[in-house]
Amino acid sequence: MPEVIFNGSDGRLEGRYVHGEGPTSPLAVILHPHPLHGGTMNNRIVYSLFQMYVRRGFSVLRFNFRGVGRSQGSFDHGQGELRDAAAALDWMQLHNPNAAGVWVAGFGFGAWIAMQLLMRRPEVVGFISAGLPANIYDFGFLAPCPSSGLIVHGERDVVTPVESVHKLVNKLSQQRGITIDFDLIEGADHSFSQHMDHFNGTCEHYMDRRMNRIPGEALLTAR
Repeated sequence: MPEVIFNGSDGRLEGRYVHGEGPTSPLAVILHPHPLHGGTMNNRIVYSLFQMYVRRGFSVLRFNFRGVGRSQGSFDHGQGELRDAAAALDWMQLHNPNAAGVWVAGFGFGAWIAMQLLMRRPEVVGFISAGLPANIYDFGFLAPCPSSGLIVHGERDVVTPVESVHKLVNKLSQQRGITIDFDLIEGADHSFSQHMDHFNGTCEHYMDRRMNRIPGEALLTAR
């Protein structure tokens, strides 16, 4: 799995990248949980999502936010990390100019950044958010949410109560032309510790359904 170093807005960023199978392979950027709470690109949920997209022929990048691992800079409370995510997508598009659409995925803090990124980049056609911290951060910027996606949450998540996520999902689901799939994994904690098989199966089933909805490459840009 090739290591890559690319330029962010405030220094170099460290990542791992796998190139897709064809000249128009879609892109996926995977964002890790909170840097001040041990989050890195090697988090097992981030790694699992990374491998899921690799198996489906995507060009996939996961990377360390500023101040994590070999990435330069220091924690910036989300503003700098959003710039990091935009720089990561810019780097991928530079190397994949004919990509058939972009997906973003994230866990915890990374899911918050991913949702902000999709609001700013119209080429993002889908998302997967795990452990979405709906009670910690303001998601009012999702007005309206521009892409359909999947939100996965643990029933026993003590970081973010299920009620907070339900409220956000209900709000997003009222938008015309947008479908928000929500899977509440029974008995799972914030990190899906004993439920990774269920988590992986949910995400894989969702991606396969989205990619088979419309024949041909149009699947990858369907919202």
